[in-house]
Amino acid sequence: MSLATTQSIADIRARNKQLIEEVLKVYPEKTAKRRAKHLNVHQAGKSDCGVKSNIKSIPGVMTIRGCAYAGSKGVVWGPIKDMVHISHGPVGCGQYSWGSRRNYYVGTTGIDSFVTLQFTSDFQEKDIVFGGDKKLVKVLDEIQELFPLNNGITIQSECPIGLIGDDIEAVSRTKSKEYGGKTIVPVRCEGFRGVSQSLGHHIANDAVRDWIFDKLEPDSAPKFEPTPYDVAIIGDYNIGGDAWSSRILLEEMGLRVIAQWSGDGSLAELEATPKAKLNLLHCYRSMNYISRHMEEKFGIPWCEYNFFGPSKIAESLRKIAAYFDDKIKEGAERVIEKYQPLVNAVVAKYRPRLEGRTVMLYVGGLRPRHVIGAYEDLGMEVVGTGYEFGHNDDYQRTAQNY
Repeated sequence: MSLATTQSIADIRARNKQLIEEVLKVYPEKTAKRRAKHLNVHQAGKSDCGVKSNIKSIPGVMTIRGCAYAGSKGVVWGPIKDMVHISHGPVGCGQYSWGSRRNYYVGTTGIDSFVTLQFTSDFQEKDIVFGGDKKLVKVLDEIQELFPLNNGITIQSECPIGLIGDDIEAVSRTKSKEYGGKTIVPVRCEGFRGVSQSLGHHIANDAVRDWIFDKLEPDSAPKFEPTPYDVAIIGDYNIGGDAWSSRILLEEMGLRVIAQWSGDGSLAELEATPKAKLNLLHCYRSMNYISRHMEEKFGIPWCEYNFFGPSKIAESLRKIAAYFDDKIKEGAERVIEKYQPLVNAVVAKYRPRLEGRTVMLYVGGLRPRHVIGAYEDLGMEVVGTGYEFGHNDDYQRTAQNY
């Protein structure tokens, strides 16, 4: 956590404890007692701040968390542009998740890219009673007829699928054979699973492992000419085009990005990733599972990077370059030097207006720790940070890095 230069550590801790007490005072006594488990002040030397995380929300209490379906379809699988993603169940879940995230992509929508289209099996009461496998088969056939240039299909299960026990795996295998080996991935991401969208991320990662990686021939020649500088961007969903910006910096320093997971990504890029020399992990929470799997199975190292704010960008470029030879290390320094005048101009413009102001963060994904440095670059002090769906290791990594 950043420290104000005019206060001692003891003063800052006392101030932050008082801030927590003020927050809890607005709650009824019973609720305040529950909320107190989720708020704490970090102490130097401790592995984390001791808060409770990744536990169920209280029924009836408003929450900004999503469900497992949202984590799988809305975050991990949805941005893969050349695959059709079926929201398998009632229309509401698909409608609610339709185009709600700005996952930018390059392609012709409806021809070879399908990110902003909604595909649903539109479950009705009779489908709940008699099962929806026949309807799923019909949906798959219609997709094949109407969108023949799709390179694969995923079946994103909504709550009723798990409750009535439909065998989406059997349907996927049968139709894959019928379509000449087309990749069809069943994803058991029913919304009632887990406590937030976080389990949906994990389920989606496991589906890549089981239905894409496990079908690759381990000794087959790659479909591209590999180089010593091949990397994959993992866990960047190109929201507002941020993965494109990251790619520019990486390629300017001499690396070759062979895959983006999953913003503006494709099935071919997923399949190519086991040939990468390094996986660059942007959103740890949603993609650390598949990164660890690729390290264990394919021997690909991974490192977490942070491209929020100039200080962290420079730090991350040097961290990434350390995995490669002097050519890439020199490239990293060249890129940092190239953009330093731009950075200096932005900081000079805004820091005088923002310096000394305090910030409290409560957001999702990686940002509760990744954006701290960006505020500090502008002279602001982050007094607290929290995760919408973080796990204990997220708080540990926050404490270790700040």
